[in-house]
Amino acid sequence: MIQEKKRYDTKDLILKVNQFYNQSELPLPYWDRFLDALCGTREYQKKAIRSSVIYLASKEYTNIQDLVSKNHYQNPQLRERYPELADYHRKLQLPSKLSATIDLATGTGKSYVMYGIAQILLGLGLVKRVLVLCPSTTIEKELHKKFLALVSDPILKETIPPSAIIRNPSIVDGSVTVDEGAICIENVHAVYERTGSSIEDSFGFKRGFDTVVLNDETHHIYNKISGNTTEARGLKIWKKFLLDDGYNFKYMLGFTGTAYIGNDYFNDVIYRYSLREAVDEKFVKKINYVSEDDSINEDQRFQKIYQNHSNNKVTYKNVKPLTILVTNNITNAKRLETRLVEFLMLEEGLEEQEVRDKLVMTVTSDKVHKHNVIRLEEVDEQDSTVEWIVSVSMLTEGWDVKNVFQIVPMEERAFNSKLLISQVLGRGLRVPPEYINNAEVTIFNHSSWGSKIKGLVDEVLELEMRLESSNLIDGDRSKFHFELYNIDYNKIEKAVENNSKEKEFNYKGIINLESSVDQVSQETTYTNLASDYKSVEYKIKNRMTPIKEIVDKIYHEFQTREWEGVTLKLQEGQYTKNNLPPKEEITKLIRRSMDKVGLEGDELNEKNKRNIFSSFNTLLRRKNKSLELVRIAQKPFVISTKERIKETLSIGNLRHNSTVMYSNNYNEEVKDTDVLNFLQEVIDDGTFPRNATLQANSYDFKTPVDLAFLNATPERKFAEKLVRNENSKALDAWLKSTNQSFYTIEYSLSSKSGNHTKQGKFNPDFFVKTSDTEIEYITVVEIKDDQDYSDLNKAKFKWATIHFQELNKQLEENNVNQRYNFHFLSPENYDDFFEYLRNGKLVQGLFTSNLDKELST
Repeated sequence: MIQEKKRYDTKDLILKVNQFYNQSELPLPYWDRFLDALCGTREYQKKAIRSSVIYLASKEYTNIQDLVSKNHYQNPQLRERYPELADYHRKLQLPSKLSATIDLATGTGKSYVMYGIAQILLGLGLVKRVLVLCPSTTIEKELHKKFLALVSDPILKETIPPSAIIRNPSIVDGSVTVDEGAICIENVHAVYERTGSSIEDSFGFKRGFDTVVLNDETHHIYNKISGNTTEARGLKIWKKFLLDDGYNFKYMLGFTGTAYIGNDYFNDVIYRYSLREAVDEKFVKKINYVSEDDSINEDQRFQKIYQNHSNNKVTYKNVKPLTILVTNNITNAKRLETRLVEFLMLEEGLEEQEVRDKLVMTVTSDKVHKHNVIRLEEVDEQDSTVEWIVSVSMLTEGWDVKNVFQIVPMEERAFNSKLLISQVLGRGLRVPPEYINNAEVTIFNHSSWGSKIKGLVDEVLELEMRLESSNLIDGDRSKFHFELYNIDYNKIEKAVENNSKEKEFNYKGIINLESSVDQVSQETTYTNLASDYKSVEYKIKNRMTPIKEIVDKIYHEFQTREWEGVTLKLQEGQYTKNNLPPKEEITKLIRRSMDKVGLEGDELNEKNKRNIFSSFNTLLRRKNKSLELVRIAQKPFVISTKERIKETLSIGNLRHNSTVMYSNNYNEEVKDTDVLNFLQEVIDDGTFPRNATLQANSYDFKTPVDLAFLNATPERKFAEKLVRNENSKALDAWLKSTNQSFYTIEYSLSSKSGNHTKQGKFNPDFFVKTSDTEIEYITVVEIKDDQDYSDLNKAKFKWATIHFQELNKQLEENNVNQRYNFHFLSPENYDDFFEYLRNGKLVQGLFTSNLDKELST
């Protein structure tokens, strides 16, 4: 039975400020002309200012707890989130103060709102001074410049009511005494400095009671700050400073476009203008982010990023488009700069120094990049040659450049919460005047992070509900049931002595390479916040190296490195340091290795080149003694796909990168009414990630279950290729196995010390059935992420390979016309796998994936 959905909308968690107040004591309408002049058509700014002033100045509320209590009583959603009012009060960050947060999407003009609040509160006489705190000198400088421009604007001055107590506030910083009528803008690090700062003298001894504190980027106050740098120490002390009785601050407002503690929304927000609203109303750029991408390495991602950048230079030719690449720390930024420069040298045909001087700029707090922080102010200008910026995410807060049209978050650690996601997005939201209402920013994130970006604007949270996958017992697709064979074992362990002490390279046979094609077309799917999708096709060049160049490098290493006492065994003979093999022998070895996996031509891609180089740097080493599992195989037994148990999938998994695949005839195939109704809800609900559902043509959906559940991106991408017509035609049927209790394979994993052995079982992910006139072939596939070379996977690969060798042997001896191939497979080899499926090389045993190769060593 499907559970009923329960939803919480973020907008329902906003604390409402009572708009009915005593206007005789708070003549806010007198300031309407001022707000019109300050905000123009941006009504949300006016609403934010009015709500803030009413909250602080109307005398309707004594503190944030008072506001919470009144909202908790009136708002059932808040009572759902915090059943006990006392619990809500305990979780407030700045209790007993008239404090609150204003949530305005980055790029929507927080500084205008802050200035408007400051001027009105000074004009009303509620406060005599304003303290604006921000997390960095970069933001401090930008705010100072904006406030100076606003306070000197003659149009704004003319609209201030004659009754205003303070009409012309001065703009100062913490280096001077903050007198009455002043707006002091200072970075938070000054609050604990004793030298050169007037903060203590101006606000100490409880003199903060007549001051309103406006905290910019207030998420820094509430979120945990790591490290012991000057910046980190200042941020850690920010909240302590605000609550210090020695200052006696009463009025406090926070401003942020990222009102999250990790993934939890702030509980003291009194006004919200969301990123979704800002995009819909065209006050910021449209956002396109990656939801699906087949890149298998950084070079391929760089190629796509470079093509996007080149397209932006054409689309936005009236400005100079920028691409910013975001890392999570300074060390990673430096490493990324090196890799980016190398890539651009290749693409642009420029020397290294020319790329560094003209195209790429790295901005961090490291002293070697200090001069680049100043250059940031100029990168929007047409005469600036900078096109690529490498940055640490936090540093770019307050950076108001408008020409960023592509953002590339490089590590998930810099992109693993709503807070960090919204910070990164914020770097590219501002719109250049030349393209008002017609600008987009591309976020080239890793595809597995797409659902997290969606979660930023997805306000719906559901209780857990479950779909159910069942075997088909009738209908056209029930014909795709098939039979499998498996073996049980009796098992014993014994110790094995390893007596070999000789160091040798033994290449009588081959070097393990992986199957590949020279060039691939890849499609990347982008999604915007309205869940519209577009696909972009890229031609991805494989970086190829001539075999002769590879051989020359190997031979050079033979001549120069020390390898006394080592024997190199090739097919034609044995060689030593004093008796080097001819280059022709090394070439023959590479050619044999290529033939084994069906590679042709005179060049190899980067991966296979590295495979060859690394193989010559690895000595064969064996321990003196190891534990070996001896298994005694029993007779094969039959398992029908009709025996596959039912499988369930929760809605929570659908929200987090799982997929339900179904055919166009799902209304007839799904027999359980509750499951069918819930599936229909999921299909119709536009708030789910696009990848949560995947419809297949029933003629190409050759699997004997009504619904196929795919647990992550690699599984989904593999299944998508299974149902493409060109691949479907080449196979008879397939099955996505359950995680347990269907087709199990036993394995043994020895500890690092070799003192004990773990016994385990696993269920391979996919069974793909093909056939010719004589033999039925079952290709068994275990899906993993790229480069997942864990010891556990090595153990599974070893024992599964032995298992299917034994199974094939027994099937042949018993005249059963079925044979098995087994592969570990990851997305980087999907194109190769299906090409080998279509041309028949797969069942000939010629296919080897990168994981097959690496896990076999």
